[in-house]
Amino acid sequence: MTAQSPILQTEPPSGDTLSERAAALIERDIVAGVLAPGSRLGIVELAKRYEIGPTPLREGLSRLVSRGLIVGIGQRGFRVAEVSRDDLVDITRMRTVVEKEALRLAMLNGGDPWEASIVAALHQMRRYIQRMQSEFREGAPEFDRLHKAFHTALLSACGSRRLLAAHSDLYDQAYRYRRVMMRSFDDGRGFIREHEALADLVLARDAAAAQARLEAHLRSTVAIVYPDPKQGRRK
Repeated sequence: MTAQSPILQTEPPSGDTLSERAAALIERDIVAGVLAPGSRLGIVELAKRYEIGPTPLREGLSRLVSRGLIVGIGQRGFRVAEVSRDDLVDITRMRTVVEKEALRLAMLNGGDPWEASIVAALHQMRRYIQRMQSEFREGAPEFDRLHKAFHTALLSACGSRRLLAAHSDLYDQAYRYRRVMMRSFDDGRGFIREHEALADLVLARDAAAAQARLEAHLRSTVAIVYPDPKQGRRK
């Protein structure tokens, strides 16, 4: 058994594996801001950067087009999707539709294991922020994982893999905007209180209040990243 392990480890990766790796690496650099919004994605340059062949690289880019992180520019290749208020509003509109319905179904279908997963996800995020204090921010891989895990846990009992897939894609599309939003938090206490309030309503099975809180939670990113100048003039 042990003699066979090195052979298995050195088998060349399949085309699907390479294209998935290409998509993951490019996505990582887009959401981290390494590949700037609107920047051109040249196949030759990317192939050298990631040490992946042109064919799986193009397939990886096509995957990201379908997820809204990259746009095709005809025969000229690909560009990183731009960021704008209209784009964030559209992402938020879609997230609201998808996640409110998924949350409604999860509250109807979810049992004790679902409730436990929400409590566990909230606890892990809370403890991480307590340890990091003012250092917590979107962009740290561990925080990113815990934050998304909490939002996914809320919806996980909805019974629809398509709703969950749409939630995951839209959550990732909002990532670049959320990094800007996170700068408004001086520490993690307000951030955690907001997520605790949402979890409490969900666990209480108060569907109307939980959906309203979720919608407000999602829309807060737009208000923080692109504040209405009229609101400032009223103060």
